[in-house]
Amino acid sequence: MKLLVTISILIAVCSSAPPSMIPGDNSHYVEGVSRYVWMPDGEDVPHLVDLEEPIDEDVLYGRNGANNQYWLFTRRNPNNAQILRNGNAGSVTNSNYDRNRPLKVIVHGWNGDGNSKVNTAVTSAFLAVQDCNVIVVDWRDLANRNYVTAANGVPGVGQFLGNFLVWLINTAGGNWNNVHLIGFSLGAHVVGNAGRTAGGRPRRVTGLDPAGPRWGGNSNALNRNAGGYVECIHTDGGLLGIFDPIGHTDFYPNGGRNAQPGCWVSTCSHSRAYDLYASTVRTDHLVGRRCNNLNEARNVQCSGSNLRMGNGVLSKSGSGLYGLRTGDRWPY
Repeated sequence: MKLLVTISILIAVCSSAPPSMIPGDNSHYVEGVSRYVWMPDGEDVPHLVDLEEPIDEDVLYGRNGANNQYWLFTRRNPNNAQILRNGNAGSVTNSNYDRNRPLKVIVHGWNGDGNSKVNTAVTSAFLAVQDCNVIVVDWRDLANRNYVTAANGVPGVGQFLGNFLVWLINTAGGNWNNVHLIGFSLGAHVVGNAGRTAGGRPRRVTGLDPAGPRWGGNSNALNRNAGGYVECIHTDGGLLGIFDPIGHTDFYPNGGRNAQPGCWVSTCSHSRAYDLYASTVRTDHLVGRRCNNLNEARNVQCSGSNLRMGNGVLSKSGSGLYGLRTGDRWPY
């Protein structure tokens, strides 16, 4: 009985303990217990988030996935987006979209937009090595609200994205075996919902440190049903990202947790996922070793078969947990 009382007191203390006022310092955070956590926006600037903040229902139901914007980039327009509009065939036929090219779809996370670093880093990486269509999804209307509201809006954003992709391929052509969805943080769960809405037809889905707070055990989270091959790269597991494996293949660079090499602010580890991924698209140089269990992955004690982390190869497949070490600066 005394033990139960002690545990209850500890939980209460942790839950009510004030967060660090040093931007980006999450040393106070206890997964599933703490109310406050620092999260980076689309430019990696930390913001203090209240995980119990009330949902803004007017925003949630008034600014849902119907407000998604779809920005097309190709080698013919690598820096200036062409806007594709769901239901408007002319917006596609008058663009540089080519049904014979691979299609890459990138989705930002909380408090981001189409110009966020994840989009620019991954888009430029793809266009440097592949002649492809890149669609950046801008869902800022919801993403820029409080975190709880944005998280609750993720399924709707993903469903609208999935329906848009079905319409795009049915209208303008394309091949689902050439479709690759990539999402960072909350965006990872957006692409999960999009892939499931499209019947799991995307050939490949990549989750970049899928958001953790409010997503453990959530049926709307990214899972293996989103596409033919679902891969996750975990860099801040147990804090801003999910640590448990949720894909066909889950990579745990440097143990998959905070702090990643070269990161001096807690929130940096979360954002490191897309930097690592962009680097692998360009160079395909990071190789994981298969782990027997999650503990081996956490401690980077894996010695099984090799599998390259990330990259943009559409035919890629695999399964299991993989650990590896990286450098502390680009290209890692």
